[in-house]
Amino acid sequence: MKRRFLTTNHLGSVVVFLFIFQLGDLSQAFSQQKEEPEQTVAEFNLSGFSQEVGKSWEISARSADIFHDEIILEDFTGTLYGQEKIIVTAEKGNFNKTQNKVHLEDNVVVATESGARLTTDYLDWDRDASRVETAAPVDIKKDDIVVSGVGIRGNAELSRVDLEKDVRVQIDNQKNNIVITCAGPLSINYADNVAVFKKDVSVNDGQTQMHADLMEVFFDLSGSNDLTDSITSKMSRIRKIVAKGNVRIERDGNVSFSKEAVYNAADRTLVLTGRPKLIIHSVGGKDASTGDKRAF
Repeated sequence: MKRRFLTTNHLGSVVVFLFIFQLGDLSQAFSQQKEEPEQTVAEFNLSGFSQEVGKSWEISARSADIFHDEIILEDFTGTLYGQEKIIVTAEKGNFNKTQNKVHLEDNVVVATESGARLTTDYLDWDRDASRVETAAPVDIKKDDIVVSGVGIRGNAELSRVDLEKDVRVQIDNQKNNIVITCAGPLSINYADNVAVFKKDVSVNDGQTQMHADLMEVFFDLSGSNDLTDSITSKMSRIRKIVAKGNVRIERDGNVSFSKEAVYNAADRTLVLTGRPKLIIHSVGGKDASTGDKRAF
């Protein structure tokens, strides 16, 4: 019977293999060890100042683990001081000291002094640029308005924001209930008092449904002198709606088509332009079509 012996080359290979295997175990063990904070502080507080307004922002937390480049915060509260005060809260926060940015997670709430309230699962807050951003679902509530969607980018004051997709706006007031939906994005511009809904836009007030590729919704500022009033509080006072692209309007079984439609809330007129076509559902079971351009 032949006996096989390990040669020097074989032994060397085995030793090298075992050495590499042990190095892998050591590397994994080291990677699993958590870096210890340089300092742990209870009741953490940090503020920033500017020549224009004095204290411009403030960050506080129940506790903070301070590392070289970041601070891990528990029970986070951030406050912005400007034209109106904005308070941001979350269960967890990560403050990047080199980038001057804050990442927030778990029960994130942005509340403005005028009453707007944004809630989401996580949020990135750029303090220097006064910007907020998230890819998570978002709800914004103010008075009788609820705006929801997935993903948002905008300023911390929530006066100019873009909702990325799956947008739904519900307006509940004494006159009527209005629901506006679109695939997104939705751009809300406080300076121009206009919201632009894009892609598969639909407006439903319970009696009339309007569909279009794009809609510009303008708001009425009359009777309001509050410059800090959030855009969402004005959405219940729609002044005009401009619908563009593949416009379809349904009411009482009648359907109209056009390239563009303009609705004026003051006199409740709806003007169709761009080869309008109206299909009227008759009682006798026959439909009548017309190209009438008159307001109705």
